[in-house]
Amino acid sequence: MLMLAGIVVLHATTVILLLVATIDNAWWVSDTLSTDLWGRWEITDSAWHYTNLKNYPEEYLQTIQATSVLACIFAILALCVFIAQLFTLPKGQRFTFTGILQAISCLCIMIAASIYTAKFHTDKKEGGYGHSYVLAWISFVFSIILAITYFVLRKKSE
Repeated sequence: MLMLAGIVVLHATTVILLLVATIDNAWWVSDTLSTDLWGRWEITDSAWHYTNLKNYPEEYLQTIQATSVLACIFAILALCVFIAQLFTLPKGQRFTFTGILQAISCLCIMIAASIYTAKFHTDKKEGGYGHSYVLAWISFVFSIILAITYFVLRKKSE
């Protein structure tokens, strides 16, 4: 029972990290700007001003946005399915679908963060990756741990 509670806490933490990474504006930061997957904030006259992401390859940006949102959706679905499977399926059939959903979420966030790393800010001398970018990679690690855990739990319960 304690292990299941730990899994729920880890899964909820992963969902929160994914949501923060997708929504918050700190994928690339410097002293005068902050960007995320949706826009760019620049400081002028002691105030932050929002602008669209220009000079970003549109196809890569849309791929990153879509896979980040899908990662959140699949992680939330996996958590709901996990809780539902605890009470509805007999042993031996539990957690397979949850593991698949979590693996898809893991794959989506890996794609988003990898494309961002490979295609954006590669030639920038000023600034660095922000906390949202780091949270995306941390949530990737948590997601892969959860997916493996669900598949191992499925085998143990047979």
